[in-house]
Amino acid sequence: MSGVVTLPTFGRRRAEEPGEPRAAAASPPPTAAPPEAIAELRAQCLARLEPAAVSALPPDRLRPEVERLLSDIATERRLQLNAREQRALAGELVADMLGLGPLETLLEDDAIADIMVNGPHRVFIERGGKVTLSDVRFRDSAHLTAICQRIAAAVGRRVDESSPMVDARLKDGSRVNIVLPPLALDGPCLSIRKFGKKSIDFARLIGYGALSEPVAQVLQIAARSRLNIVISGGTGSGKTTLMNAMSRLIDHGERIVTVEDAAELQLQQPHVVRLETRPPSLEGKGEVTQRDLVRNALRMRPDRIIIGEVRGAEAFDMLQAMNTGHDGSMSTIHANTARDALTRIENMVQMGNMGLPAAAIRTQIVGAVDLIVQVERQRDGGRRIIQVTEICGMEGDVVIMNDVFRLETTGERPDGRLAGHYVASRARPGFAERLAYFNLVEPWMAALAAASSAG
Repeated sequence: MSGVVTLPTFGRRRAEEPGEPRAAAASPPPTAAPPEAIAELRAQCLARLEPAAVSALPPDRLRPEVERLLSDIATERRLQLNAREQRALAGELVADMLGLGPLETLLEDDAIADIMVNGPHRVFIERGGKVTLSDVRFRDSAHLTAICQRIAAAVGRRVDESSPMVDARLKDGSRVNIVLPPLALDGPCLSIRKFGKKSIDFARLIGYGALSEPVAQVLQIAARSRLNIVISGGTGSGKTTLMNAMSRLIDHGERIVTVEDAAELQLQQPHVVRLETRPPSLEGKGEVTQRDLVRNALRMRPDRIIIGEVRGAEAFDMLQAMNTGHDGSMSTIHANTARDALTRIENMVQMGNMGLPAAAIRTQIVGAVDLIVQVERQRDGGRRIIQVTEICGMEGDVVIMNDVFRLETTGERPDGRLAGHYVASRARPGFAERLAYFNLVEPWMAALAAASSAG
């Protein structure tokens, strides 16, 4: 035996014609391949691949087969490809066939939090809170559009000229928003909010500088004593990350129902029911809104209802849930301050209940919400809790609020990071009876005292 192993036929090879002379052993050296020839080589390789064979092989086995096929085609067409170029082209083809093309390298980088594609030739990334232009490029708009359609199809959605906007998610739970022409004037736009592979808890958030130990203790007590909490902040400020960290403290014996537009929450409890909205079909039928899901969640015997983000008339149903025995419910909202969060909730309730007076809405808010946690992405790129605010009650038509913690920025460190400390209020909280019910009054006051001494 010669010891040569024959690989199974993988591509559709061009059959040799009878009598066709084989290539001479000593042929002239091939010339360097221009970009047009590389494009033709890519097209020829894709044309010879068997779709059934491609789908049956994992990426680690498909890549060497594609490299072998590229080498054969390059030899036939007398194109010069060194080993590095051949590996790079094979990796690109495998990513296009089984993954998300040029985005695969960015998705594998755990340091990247956001990927923003503005057309085929401008891909921005956020790393460490800073946005920069990456060197990743798509071949053209058609290439980027094909990737967008593959993402949408994976979750049963459709995106094309007739339906040019879609919210979707990747296999790892990362959130995706897609906008195609004619709405996007400079080519398809793709935004990916990545999910970290490592689970986030309060210890990790303290290490990142997002909060201090006393603030973490207060939030842990709030979660264990089943306070109703609204997490407020701007886009990319870390609202969902903080909610995931707080949800780890929920007792495993509780039944949790989550309601989201695009599923992002990563709860660790065994008894979790996850609900996700559905957009209307092309005929305008079949839409299921967050409000529909929140109403249905009330009939599912939940101990807690967690709404990924309140952005419309479902705010009224959220308040109803918090006021009807579902203590410990949580939600997020887009707002710049804790006071603005109350105003936004009031406005969203009025969107769905036009005849409800403002005083009645504020009374419901005061009765439902216990704490508002304000998070912010600051100018150094850090995401920090800047306020933990208690809803105390009403004085006339004004909602009375008390900042349990407030972050005061004192300057800038040599490394460019902001320096600051938390100012704590030693006032007795309005939900002291709830804390006493769970035997958590002393830990709460001890955390406030520790923050005051640290400041």
